Amino acid sequence: MSVEVELVLGGPAHGGSCVGRWDGRAVFVRHGLPGERVRARITEDRGGRFCHADAVEILDPSPDRVPAVCPDAGPGGAGCCDLSHAALPAQRVLKATVVAEQLRRIAHVSPTVTVEPLAGSATGWRTRLRLAVDGAGRAGIRRYHSTTLATGLRCPQPVSGLLTDLSERRWQPHAELVVVRDGAGTRHLVELAPAPVSRTGRRSPGRRGATSRRAAAGAVRAERVLAGSGRVHEHVAGRSWEFAATGFWQAHQEAAQRYSDLIGEWADLGPGATAWDLYSGVGVFAARLAEQVGMSGTVVAVDSAESAVAAGAAALADLGQLRFVAGRADRRLAELPDPDVVVLDPPRSGAGADVVAAIAARRPARIVHVGCDPAAFARDVADYRSAGYELDLLRAYDAFPLTHHVEVIGRFRPVS
Repeated sequence: MSVEVELVLGGPAHGGSCVGRWDGRAVFVRHGLPGERVRARITEDRGGRFCHADAVEILDPSPDRVPAVCPDAGPGGAGCCDLSHAALPAQRVLKATVVAEQLRRIAHVSPTVTVEPLAGSATGWRTRLRLAVDGAGRAGIRRYHSTTLATGLRCPQPVSGLLTDLSERRWQPHAELVVVRDGAGTRHLVELAPAPVSRTGRRSPGRRGATSRRAAAGAVRAERVLAGSGRVHEHVAGRSWEFAATGFWQAHQEAAQRYSDLIGEWADLGPGATAWDLYSGVGVFAARLAEQVGMSGTVVAVDSAESAVAAGAAALADLGQLRFVAGRADRRLAELPDPDVVVLDPPRSGAGADVVAAIAARRPARIVHVGCDPAAFARDVADYRSAGYELDLLRAYDAFPLTHHVEVIGRFRPVS
């Protein structure tokens, strides 16, 4: 029998929960808001100083509570829109609070954090999505911390038409679907064959698709193009790229342009300078850096996905000052020329102490670091500080409305 307790919720925690106290322990409660009195059902309790719960009844609602925008969110629902019940300004305040707390607690810095909106509303912003398929052939979004799926496909994040007809059709059991609306307005649908089953009975995700930075990890899986050409066309700052629909691109339709503009402003390179773009993907940031350094400068873009490197080199072939390198950043830095500026957009887990130390050892004048996880970003900030760099500028963007996710971009300079 499940345990239910009455709690008054405190501030937000990283991951989309609010913190309550029960019997001297912390309870991380999803689907609540700070200050609310709720009835919470314990969902995970392994003993120790904390446990996890869902708010199943709101006894005293917050003024920031609104009817849930996502019909598939809520206790027992999909894990897609975990802040769907909060007014949009309140969502951004919660995210800013989490970013500031992670920086204070982990990196021991206390900058002012404001989460800025990208153009558009809280709905209809996502241009690419990866869906799982259950054993009955139904496409859906995974429930929170579960292998089961919510198959209604009523999530309000995708752009108009992205999910059309997907819930009515039946697919190869245990396959995955990558569905993308590219910059040309074309809808692409690619089916990934079922992942291999490990000895433990779990399916390895293998090579991930449009919604993950782990595209180069795991085994290659067979793909079947079911709509569109499977080759997307994207545009940023007057330049165009063509690459596989399963390749990485920013999910929010405004994100790539906004980040490119900020990178260009903060890099502030002059003709003849040298720059690195690490974890470069197809080279959106590298293109902006190359325009700044001119033909007398040098830009090196490094990415572990050979397909991204090939697509970037093809799209930017006219930029003779730009060179793409395939390989892991931590293994290729030693061979690169000393940089004036380094730009990096690492995976959700962050760059890590070894990469940060290797960058800092080359003493660039500026480092621009893009992070999509506040805790990982804060750990990297702490590593930069240990290596003699200080956080100079900080911007945070609401690139994932209705969710707890937030994009943080920081600029670092050597400590004088």
